Amino acid sequence: MSAHEPIKRKLVIVGDGACGKTCLLTVFHRGRFPHVPTVFEHFVAELRIDGRYVSLSLWDTAGQEEYERLRPMAYPHSNVVLIAYAIDSPDSLDNVTSKWIDEVRRECPGCPVILVGCKRDLREERLTRGESIEQFVTAEQGAEVAKQIGAKRHIECSALTGYHVDKVFEHATRAALFSGALGYSKDRVPKKDAAHKTHVRSGSQDNTTNCCVIL
Repeated sequence: MSAHEPIKRKLVIVGDGACGKTCLLTVFHRGRFPHVPTVFEHFVAELRIDGRYVSLSLWDTAGQEEYERLRPMAYPHSNVVLIAYAIDSPDSLDNVTSKWIDEVRRECPGCPVILVGCKRDLREERLTRGESIEQFVTAEQGAEVAKQIGAKRHIECSALTGYHVDKVFEHATRAALFSGALGYSKDRVPKKDAAHKTHVRSGSQDNTTNCCVIL
């Protein structure tokens, strides 16, 4: 593979409905927060990492029960899965262990997982005002669940403020680069490629194509 030939990898994000999945993908891809409900279609993020190009396919999914039969179609050949929960919804974190990790392990066993806490700004806003955050998930609780499910990393982020959005996808790309080119499916676990050192330095939106370019 030449230095300019992109390394193709696939990312899928799952989690409860309305936990912040689509907003996270939209902010990463388009660079702005969607203040009206939106649907994130399948896009490709073109990343340049240590002189190598990575073509990261981004797949959104619906968490509602009515989409249970359709969601498995998104999993095949995934190289990394983000399991998202909402920091203002302890139930969404509970569902990580009671539902989502089982589904991920069933549909693409062996695939690396990153646990992502969305809507961090809501908890921080309460703290700033000196109000109770008893009903919010703490960073320690999220980290404990990440340990329980064997996630590669736990990252809190905010699509609204942009906090740690790039960090989520930097670490996702790092994890994906360890996967075989064909990714993970329930009928196969690939051999791992040689590891690539990665570092995302800055981000910018390419308005001429349906992709996000990070240089």
